[in-house]
Amino acid sequence: MSKLYNVSSSPHARSSLTTGKVMYQVIFALLPTACFGIYRYGMPAFWVIGVSVLSAVLTEGAFDYITKRPKTWMDGSAVVTGLLLALCLPAQVPLYVPFAGSFFAILFVKCFFGGLGHNFMNPALAGRCFLLISFSGVVADFSVDGVSAATPLETLASGGAVDAVEVFIGYGNGVIGGSILALCLGGLYLWAVDAITFEIPVAVIVSFSAFIALFGGQGFDPEFILVHLAAGGVMMGAIFMATDPVTSPVTSTGQLVFGILIGLLCGVFRVFGSAPDSASYAIIIANMAVPLIDEISVPLPYGLRKQTEKKKGIPRPALILCAITLLAGVCLSSVYEMTKDRIAEQKQAAKAASYQEVCPGAVEFAGDGRADAAIEALEGGVYGTDFGKAYINEAVVGKDASGNIVGYVISAGSGDGFEGMITLSVGISPDGTINGIAFTELNETAGMGMLCGEEAFQGQFAGVKAEHFILNKSGTSSGDNEIDTVSGASTSSQAVVNAVNAALDFFAANFQ
Repeated sequence: MSKLYNVSSSPHARSSLTTGKVMYQVIFALLPTACFGIYRYGMPAFWVIGVSVLSAVLTEGAFDYITKRPKTWMDGSAVVTGLLLALCLPAQVPLYVPFAGSFFAILFVKCFFGGLGHNFMNPALAGRCFLLISFSGVVADFSVDGVSAATPLETLASGGAVDAVEVFIGYGNGVIGGSILALCLGGLYLWAVDAITFEIPVAVIVSFSAFIALFGGQGFDPEFILVHLAAGGVMMGAIFMATDPVTSPVTSTGQLVFGILIGLLCGVFRVFGSAPDSASYAIIIANMAVPLIDEISVPLPYGLRKQTEKKKGIPRPALILCAITLLAGVCLSSVYEMTKDRIAEQKQAAKAASYQEVCPGAVEFAGDGRADAAIEALEGGVYGTDFGKAYINEAVVGKDASGNIVGYVISAGSGDGFEGMITLSVGISPDGTINGIAFTELNETAGMGMLCGEEAFQGQFAGVKAEHFILNKSGTSSGDNEIDTVSGASTSSQAVVNAVNAALDFFAANFQ
C-alpha cells in the first residue's frame, strides 16, 4: 500500500510564475521606453503616463470593490494597460484623454468581459482606438512645445527624406513611446525571461517589411523600410501588444499565422489607408480571428478518433467572426482610395466658394510670390508664437475683371479647437479691413462650438479694421476688436480668434 501513487487534481505540473510576476516583468521592460519619452518630451509626458496608469488602477479597483471580486488591481495588469496606452499617446494631449482611455479600456474591454484572461481584445489597443474615434483631433496632434511639424510618415508620403537613425532612437515627432531602440531592449528582456516568444514579433516585422517592399513604391530600400518600421506603432504593437497571451494564439504555428496576418493588415492600412494608426486596428482585427486560428492550429489530443475530428470542424461563429473582421479590414483600407478624389474635389469647391464669399468683388484669385515664399518657409509648422496652434495654408490676391486688386484672402487654421482643427478663409480689403470670414472646416460640438459658424458669431469680424482681436468672455464687448464668445464654447471661439489674428499678422507682414 505504501507504494501506491497519490492521484491529485490538476494541475500536476506547478510553477512559481504568477500573473503578477509576468506583469511586473512587462512593466520593467517598458521602463526604458517610458523614461526616454519623459526625457524627450518633459513633464507633459510624465503627467500623461501618471494619469493613464492611475485611471486604470482606480477603475479596476473600484470595479473589484463594487462587485466584491478579488483585488485584481494589485496584480499589475491594470498598470500595464495604463502604461501601454500612455505610451501610444502624444505628450501634449489634455489629461482627460488618457484618463478616459484607460477608464474605457479597463471597464468596458476587461472588467465587463470577466477580467484578465477573458477579454477578447487587447484593452490598451481598444482604449487607443476609442480615443482615436472620440478625440481624433488631439490624439493625432504631434506638436512639441507648441511647434507642429510633419511626422516621419507624413514626410515620406510627401516625398521628403527622413533620418532613419534619428527616428529609430526616438527623436521623430510622434507618441511618447516612440523610441524603437528602447522598445527593442524591452522586448529582448521579455524574450530572455520567457515572457514572450519570438514567433509573433518576427512574423509581424517580416511580413510588414515584405509588404512595404512590394507595395510601398520604393522597392527593397532598407532605409525606407526601416523608417516605416520605426514610425507609427508597428514595433510597439509587434513586441508588446500582439504578444499579449490572453488575446494571441496558443501554438507556435498559430502565432506565426497571427503575426503574418497583423503584418499584412498593417501594410494594407499603411499603404492604402488613411487611418492615423494602422497597427492598432490591425491587431484588434487579428484578435478577432484568434478563435479560428486556434481551431486550425491546435493539434488533436493523442488517441482522438478521426471520425470525431471530421465531425468537429470549424465552429460557424468563428468563421462568421473571421469573415466580418476581414471584410471590415478591407473596407477600412479601400474606402479612402475609392473616395479620395471626390473628397479632394469637394474640398477644392468649398475653398473656392469661401474665397468668393469673403472677397465678393473678385473674379479671379492669383498667388503672390512673396506670400507663397513665406508660407513655404513655414514648412507646415505653427505660425508665430502669439496665436496658439495657428497655421497659414494659402494666401491669394483677389482681382476684378480689369485686373485691379480688390482684396486678399488668407486661408488659416487653428489646432486649438475643442474637437481638433478649425480652418477658415479670411477676406481682407487693401486697407486692412476684414470683409468677413468663412469656414472650410468646422467639426466642433453640436449646439456649442458649431455655433461659431453662425452669423451671430462670425459676423462680428466683418467690417472691422484692427491689428488683432480679443475674445471677450463676459458677453459684453466694449471695442470693435473685441469678439463676444459663444456661450459654453470659449475654446472653439478662441481657436477662431487665433486663426483670424494669425491671418491679420500674415497680411501685415506680406501685403502691406
